[in-house]
Amino acid sequence: MKFTTTRRRTVAAVATIGIAALLLAACSRGDAGAPGAESDAPSPGITDTTITFGTTSPLTGNAAGVGNCAVDGALAYFGAKNADGGIEFGDGKTRTVEFKTYDDGYDPQRALANFQQMVSDGVFGAALSLGTPTNRAWREAAIDEEVPQVLLQTGDPLFSNWEESPWQLGLVPIYQQEGEAFGKLLAESPDEHRVAVLYQNDDFGRGYVEGFKTAIAGADNVVITKELSFDATAAEVSAQITELAATDADIFFNAMSSLAPLVIGSLQKAQSIGWAPSWFLPSTSSSPAALLTPSGVADAFPAIYSTASSLSAGSPEFQESDEGKAFMAALDEYTAQDGVPGFPQCVWSWIGASVLEQAFMKMEEPTRDSFMKALRSISDFEAPFLLPGGTIDTTVDGLAAMNGVTVQEYNGTGFTPVTALD
Repeated sequence: MKFTTTRRRTVAAVATIGIAALLLAACSRGDAGAPGAESDAPSPGITDTTITFGTTSPLTGNAAGVGNCAVDGALAYFGAKNADGGIEFGDGKTRTVEFKTYDDGYDPQRALANFQQMVSDGVFGAALSLGTPTNRAWREAAIDEEVPQVLLQTGDPLFSNWEESPWQLGLVPIYQQEGEAFGKLLAESPDEHRVAVLYQNDDFGRGYVEGFKTAIAGADNVVITKELSFDATAAEVSAQITELAATDADIFFNAMSSLAPLVIGSLQKAQSIGWAPSWFLPSTSSSPAALLTPSGVADAFPAIYSTASSLSAGSPEFQESDEGKAFMAALDEYTAQDGVPGFPQCVWSWIGASVLEQAFMKMEEPTRDSFMKALRSISDFEAPFLLPGGTIDTTVDGLAAMNGVTVQEYNGTGFTPVTALD
C-alpha cells in the first residue's frame, strides 16, 4: 500500500461518530480493562499487509510549530520504511504503516473528537500525540474502547501508570523528573538562590513544580520567593513577569509548554524591565532556533538551563551521523519541514516511531492485546539519537519509555551538558 499522509492535505474531522458506529465498535471488543484477553480475530486497523495508526496534535494555533514536529518525525520514519518495503512483524507478515494525523489546535475537546473520528476511521491504535490536557481528554475513552494510546509526547506520569492507564504509555520523561533534575542541581550549588516560579496552570506546569520542590526540600540554600500561574490560553504573561521580577529572584523557574508567543514574550518582557535571572526552561520550550534566537534577548541573561534526553537535530554530532543524514532526507521527502527542525519533537517522534517498530517486530498476533504486550516488553533498546548511555525501557511501571534526563546550558547556539551551576 502506498504511504499516505492526511496532514495538511485533509482536514481532520471533528464531528463525533454516530450511534451505529459506536455499537459496531462495542461489538468488536471484549470487556473493557487491561490488555490480556487474547482473541483469535484481528483487531480493527490491521490486515496482512497494512497497519493503521492515528495521532492528534496541534497542527494549527500557538503550538503549531511543535505540534507539526510531533507528527513529522513519525511521518518521515514510516515513509522511509514503507518505501523500503515495510516492516516484518512478529507473526512473520510484512506490513506498511499508514500514519493518519488529526489537528486538535491544542484544544482538549477537539482532541476527544479526533479520537472518536479515529475509531470511526478504523485505526488500530493511536501514538505520539502531543500535549497533556489534550491527551487526558480522551484517555478514558481509549480505555473504554480498548484502543492503544501510546508513546505520548507528554510527561504526565498518569499515562505510564499501568493500573490507571492500562492502554497507555508515555514516550518522554515525566515532568517530575525534569523539574527534579534542575532542583537537584540548584540544591547542590554552594551559593544561596532565590527562585521565582511561573507555571502553566495544568498538569504540565504543576508536574514540573512538584518535581522541583521535591529536589529542594531541606535545601537551606534555596528559597522560593513567589509562585504565580497562567492559563495556556493566555495571550501574554507580562503582568506575572513584572510581579515576579519585584522579588529580586536570581533564578526564574518558568514551567511553560511550547507556546512560542508566551516563551518569547516572557524572555523579552524580563529583559525590557531589567530583570536578569538565570532561567530554567522545560525541554519542550527551549529550542534555540525556534524560541531563544528569535527572542533576540537570550544573551541578556546569565544562563539558560534546560533538560534533554536526546540529541538536537541541529548539533554537529547529529548532522554528521549516518542516522542524522537519513533523518534529514526522510523529513525532506515525506513532510513539509524546511531544513533543520527547530523543535525537539521532530526527533522525539522519530525515536517513538522506532519504538513502535520494535513492538511490531515482537507482536505475534494481529491484535491490540498482542501489541500492548510487545510494547511493554522492550528493554535496553538503543534507539537512534538518544544521548550517550540512554536506552529505551518500557518494562517499568510508572516510567515512560525515555527516562534519562540531563541538565544542559545554552551556549548561544545550542546546549551543552552541565554538572554544576555557574
